[in-house]
Amino acid sequence: MSAAGPPDAASGEPAAPRRPRWGVLAVAGLIGLGMVRQGLSGEADGPPQPAAGSALFPGDLPPSGPAPPPLPRSAPSRVAIPSLGVSAALRPLGLDGQGWIEAPPAGEPRRAGWYAGAPSPGENGTAVLVGHVDSAAGPAVFYGLGALEKGRTIRVTRADGRTAVFEVYGIQVFDKHKFPARKVYGTTGRPELRVLTCGGTYEAGSGYAGNVVVFARMTGTG
Repeated sequence: MSAAGPPDAASGEPAAPRRPRWGVLAVAGLIGLGMVRQGLSGEADGPPQPAAGSALFPGDLPPSGPAPPPLPRSAPSRVAIPSLGVSAALRPLGLDGQGWIEAPPAGEPRRAGWYAGAPSPGENGTAVLVGHVDSAAGPAVFYGLGALEKGRTIRVTRADGRTAVFEVYGIQVFDKHKFPARKVYGTTGRPELRVLTCGGTYEAGSGYAGNVVVFARMTGTG
């Protein structure tokens, strides 16, 4: 599979090929266990999927309007999505021994992660948060992500005490074998956020067929 590298934390440009292959994030770590699909959690219908009207179609751009000034780099500590009732601690994620992006530990299903090789939330560039959709015990931190709607707010608390506030402008499921890395992770020239979890159809043995990806732009700070 061919995929772009992650945006460079300093320049916002695609990084050199030695950096991790973003397009395989779904394959490398975010393969949901499908327990909700197997009736082990009482959520027989599985996680919600994005509505057709929430998709970010080819050629779409982030909402227009002036961007707030970007923030300096600071590690995020918590993410909140009020409309979904999500409030979760964040841990930094690096690379594994094969150069893939790590996934949040399976034993911490209610915790999400931030890829520390990308911009921090609020910096100029595209920050990325990831989390599991389910676990052996049932729904995980981003189980409801597919139900998020355009215009909703995501708040990311940072180590410097600032909160970066983002507005959702697209939610879409992408096939994990045809993952559009540049579309998802490319810079827009302003502070952006992507939030990912598993989604799409589920097959026993291979997991979920895709990733739910939320596109959001920073609209302010707190």
